[in-house]
Amino acid sequence: MQLPRWIATIFSALAAVLLPACDAVNLPEIKPGITTQAEVRSRMGEPGFIHRNDDGTVTWEYSRQPAGIHCYMISFDGRDIVAEMEQVLTPENLARITPGMRQSEVQRRLGQPARREVFRNLGEEVWEWHIAGDIPTEETYFSAHFDLDDGTLRKAGQRIEAKNR
Repeated sequence: MQLPRWIATIFSALAAVLLPACDAVNLPEIKPGITTQAEVRSRMGEPGFIHRNDDGTVTWEYSRQPAGIHCYMISFDGRDIVAEMEQVLTPENLARITPGMRQSEVQRRLGQPARREVFRNLGEEVWEWHIAGDIPTEETYFSAHFDLDDGTLRKAGQRIEAKNR
Protein backbone atom coordinates (compact mmCIF):
# COMPACT_ATOMS: atom_id res chain seq x y z
CA MET A 1 0.00 0.00 0.00
CA GLN A 2 1.30 3.42 -0.93
CA LEU A 3 0.95 6.35 1.46
CA PRO A 4 -0.97 9.40 0.25
CA ARG A 5 1.37 12.11 -1.05
CA TRP A 6 0.55 14.55 1.79
CA ILE A 7 1.49 11.97 4.44
CA ALA A 8 4.76 11.18 2.66
CA THR A 9 5.51 14.93 2.50
CA ILE A 10 4.91 15.29 6.25
CA PHE A 11 7.22 12.35 7.01
CA SER A 12 9.93 13.79 4.76
CA ALA A 13 9.66 17.19 6.46
CA LEU A 14 9.83 15.58 9.91
CA ALA A 15 12.92 13.59 8.93
CA ALA A 16 14.64 16.76 7.69
CA VAL A 17 13.94 18.46 11.01
CA LEU A 18 14.68 15.52 13.31
CA LEU A 19 17.87 14.11 11.71
CA PRO A 20 20.02 17.07 12.81
CA ALA A 21 18.48 16.83 16.27
CA CYS A 22 19.48 13.16 16.44
CA ASP A 23 23.01 14.11 15.39
CA ALA A 24 23.16 16.64 18.24
CA VAL A 25 22.33 13.83 20.68
CA ASN A 26 24.30 10.96 19.10
CA LEU A 27 27.53 12.52 17.83
CA PRO A 28 28.82 13.69 21.26
CA GLU A 29 28.44 10.10 22.49
CA ILE A 30 30.82 8.76 19.84
CA LYS A 31 34.30 8.84 21.35
CA PRO A 32 37.51 8.08 19.41
CA GLY A 33 39.45 5.25 21.06
CA ILE A 34 36.35 4.01 22.91
CA THR A 35 33.23 3.63 20.74
CA THR A 36 32.85 0.43 18.68
CA GLN A 37 31.41 -0.06 15.19
CA ALA A 38 28.38 -1.77 16.73
CA GLU A 39 27.73 1.23 18.99
CA VAL A 40 28.05 3.65 16.05
CA ARG A 41 25.60 1.57 14.01
CA SER A 42 23.20 1.48 16.96
CA ARG A 43 23.32 5.29 17.36
CA MET A 44 23.63 6.44 13.75
CA GLY A 45 22.10 3.60 11.74
CA GLU A 46 23.59 2.09 8.61
CA PRO A 47 26.21 4.25 6.90
CA GLY A 48 25.28 5.69 3.53
CA PHE A 49 28.60 4.50 2.13
CA ILE A 50 31.56 2.50 3.39
CA HIS A 51 34.99 3.62 2.17
CA ARG A 52 37.75 1.01 2.23
CA ASN A 53 41.06 2.60 3.21
CA ASP A 54 44.47 1.56 1.84
CA ASP A 55 45.54 0.20 5.24
CA GLY A 56 42.59 -2.22 5.43
CA THR A 57 40.49 -0.10 7.77
CA VAL A 58 37.14 1.45 6.89
CA THR A 59 35.48 4.85 7.07
CA TRP A 60 31.71 5.12 7.32
CA GLU A 61 29.97 8.02 5.62
CA TYR A 62 26.88 9.66 7.12
CA SER A 63 25.81 12.36 4.68
CA ARG A 64 22.96 14.69 5.55
CA GLN A 65 22.55 15.79 1.92
CA PRO A 66 20.44 17.11 0.25
CA ALA A 67 18.50 18.85 3.04
CA GLY A 68 21.34 19.09 5.55
CA ILE A 69 24.71 20.81 5.34
CA HIS A 70 26.89 18.14 6.98
CA CYS A 71 28.62 14.91 6.08
CA TYR A 72 30.25 12.93 8.88
CA MET A 73 33.08 10.51 8.18
CA ILE A 74 33.73 8.06 11.01
CA SER A 75 36.97 6.08 10.63
CA PHE A 76 37.69 2.87 12.51
CA ASP A 77 41.01 1.28 13.47
CA GLY A 78 41.93 -2.36 12.92
CA ARG A 79 40.02 -3.37 16.08
CA ASP A 80 36.78 -1.73 14.82
CA ILE A 81 37.05 1.11 17.34
CA VAL A 82 36.44 4.72 16.27
CA ALA A 83 39.79 6.26 15.37
CA GLU A 84 38.54 9.60 14.04
CA MET A 85 35.30 11.42 13.38
CA GLU A 86 34.94 14.58 11.33
CA GLN A 87 32.40 16.74 9.57
CA VAL A 88 33.98 17.01 6.12
CA LEU A 89 31.99 19.81 4.47
CA THR A 90 34.26 22.52 5.88
CA PRO A 91 36.00 25.42 4.12
CA GLU A 92 39.37 23.69 4.70
CA ASN A 93 38.27 20.46 3.00
CA LEU A 94 36.53 22.30 0.17
CA ALA A 95 39.77 24.20 -0.50
CA ARG A 96 41.55 20.84 -1.01
CA ILE A 97 39.33 19.97 -3.98
CA THR A 98 41.51 20.86 -6.97
CA PRO A 99 41.42 20.37 -10.75
CA GLY A 100 42.65 16.98 -11.92
CA MET A 101 41.14 15.01 -9.02
CA ARG A 102 39.06 11.96 -9.92
CA GLN A 103 35.38 11.66 -8.97
CA SER A 104 36.19 8.87 -6.51
CA GLU A 105 38.72 11.11 -4.71
CA VAL A 106 36.23 13.97 -4.40
CA GLN A 107 33.50 11.65 -3.12
CA ARG A 108 35.92 10.16 -0.60
CA ARG A 109 36.74 13.62 0.75
CA LEU A 110 33.24 15.19 0.70
CA GLY A 111 30.78 12.30 0.67
CA GLN A 112 27.78 11.82 -1.57
CA PRO A 113 26.68 15.02 -3.29
CA ALA A 114 23.20 16.46 -2.87
CA ARG A 115 22.70 16.29 -6.62
CA ARG A 116 24.40 15.31 -9.85
CA GLU A 117 23.58 16.63 -13.28
CA VAL A 118 25.07 15.86 -16.69
CA PHE A 119 25.51 18.61 -19.26
CA ARG A 120 26.33 16.76 -22.48
CA ASN A 121 26.61 20.00 -24.48
CA LEU A 122 29.38 21.17 -22.11
CA GLY A 123 30.95 17.73 -21.78
CA GLU A 124 30.69 17.77 -18.00
CA GLU A 125 28.93 16.33 -14.99
CA VAL A 126 28.30 18.71 -12.10
CA TRP A 127 28.04 17.53 -8.50
CA GLU A 128 26.74 19.83 -5.76
CA TRP A 129 26.81 19.74 -1.98
CA HIS A 130 24.60 21.93 0.20
CA ILE A 131 27.01 23.65 2.61
CA ALA A 132 26.89 26.18 5.44
CA GLY A 133 26.67 29.76 4.28
CA ASP A 134 27.12 33.15 5.85
CA ILE A 135 23.71 34.75 5.22
CA PRO A 136 20.53 33.12 6.62
CA THR A 137 18.37 34.21 3.66
CA GLU A 138 20.61 32.40 1.16
CA GLU A 139 21.48 28.79 0.32
CA THR A 140 25.14 28.00 -0.38
CA TYR A 141 26.37 25.16 -2.57
CA PHE A 142 29.78 23.78 -3.46
CA SER A 143 29.96 22.63 -7.09
CA ALA A 144 32.45 20.28 -8.72
CA HIS A 145 32.57 20.14 -12.55
CA PHE A 146 33.92 16.84 -13.96
CA ASP A 147 34.99 16.12 -17.52
CA LEU A 148 32.66 13.51 -19.04
CA ASP A 149 35.43 11.86 -21.02
CA ASP A 150 37.99 11.15 -18.31
CA GLY A 151 36.08 11.86 -15.06
CA THR A 152 38.61 14.39 -13.76
CA LEU A 153 37.71 17.62 -12.02
CA ARG A 154 37.80 20.66 -14.31
CA LYS A 155 36.88 23.29 -11.74
CA ALA A 156 35.14 23.74 -8.40
CA GLY A 157 33.59 26.62 -6.52
CA GLN A 158 30.65 27.94 -4.57
CA ARG A 159 27.35 29.31 -5.71
CA ILE A 160 24.72 31.13 -3.70
CA GLU A 161 21.00 31.49 -4.31
CA ALA A 162 18.10 33.01 -2.41
CA LYS A 163 16.24 30.63 -0.10
CA ASN A 164 12.80 29.50 -1.19
CA ARG A 165 10.18 30.75 1.18
